[in-house]
Amino acid sequence: MAHNTTAPQDVDALLEAARRAGGTVTKPAATTSYGGYAGCFADPDGHLWEIAHNPGFPLADDGSLTISDFGSL
Repeated sequence: MAHNTTAPQDVDALLEAARRAGGTVTKPAATTSYGGYAGCFADPDGHLWEIAHNPGFPLADDGSLTISDFGSL
């Protein structure tokens, strides 16, 4: 599963919150190949989560993804 954030610093904050709640950080946050920032954790039930900030996927105020241009796709 994945959760997108509006800012890179939110990735660190959410990974820390997950750790404090009993999750295990499986991949510390780092810069990605697409220019974003992401890390992963396993929740107490063993489900894997990616927490990511992707500057190419702007989020609306309600958290929905707002992709408006797919270029030549």
